[in-house]
Amino acid sequence: MGAVARRPVAVVAALVLFLEAVGIVVINGILATFVDAQNMSLDGLDPDAMEAGTWVMGGVFGLFLAACGLVALLAGLRDRAPGRFGRILLICCAVAHGVLGAVSVGLVGWNAFAFMMVSLGLIVLTLVAYGKREPAAAGQGDGPAPAAAEGGAAPA
Repeated sequence: MGAVARRPVAVVAALVLFLEAVGIVVINGILATFVDAQNMSLDGLDPDAMEAGTWVMGGVFGLFLAACGLVALLAGLRDRAPGRFGRILLICCAVAHGVLGAVSVGLVGWNAFAFMMVSLGLIVLTLVAYGKREPAAAGQGDGPAPAAAEGGAAPA
């Protein structure tokens, strides 16, 4: 993928992830409100603990998606591959989207599945587009060529 196409893909992926982060927090807020209003309990758990857990889960997952969006946005704006931590974050995000996409078919429907797969595709495309780092220009490496360091002739 050319440098011209990878920047917009990374920026669009970031925007989608930011929208998902807001959506997850809102959905979990609605769920927490219902749990509180109906005084729901699961196998004797405290309803207040369930409400708090729903809010915390929404916040943590929202922050995770926002961090993934920030990594993708910085990659797109800088036109450089994310660092090791950023790549790990995006890979975890892609795996989460794949699993949630598979689960969403049965629970929510095909529209949710399609959205999750578009998000997954944008994340994977961002990872693949910035996958290979360009080699350093001649003379700008970390040191002499290995053969030259051993006293042999440098490769041509």
